[in-house]
Amino acid sequence: MRGIQVADGDIRCSAEGTNEVVDRIIVLTRIDVHYTIRLPAGADRDKVDRALASHVDKCPTARSIRDSVEIGWTADVSEA
Repeated sequence: MRGIQVADGDIRCSAEGTNEVVDRIIVLTRIDVHYTIRLPAGADRDKVDRALASHVDKCPTARSIRDSVEIGWTADVSEA
């Protein structure tokens, strides 16, 4: 299986954390990640969708904190 070749700037990510006061202590309770992905013409969109759908379960950081921090994500995917 071949991967999708992308150029610099074709994948961008931003993240925002939500802190809440729990027992008078500020605690990180949620992280929302937003991906902006520009695919080359003719790229297999199904591969990208599958990767996005499973990325939280396969990300080492997300797996490390998933029991204490809720993780959400969105993505804008377009073709160049």
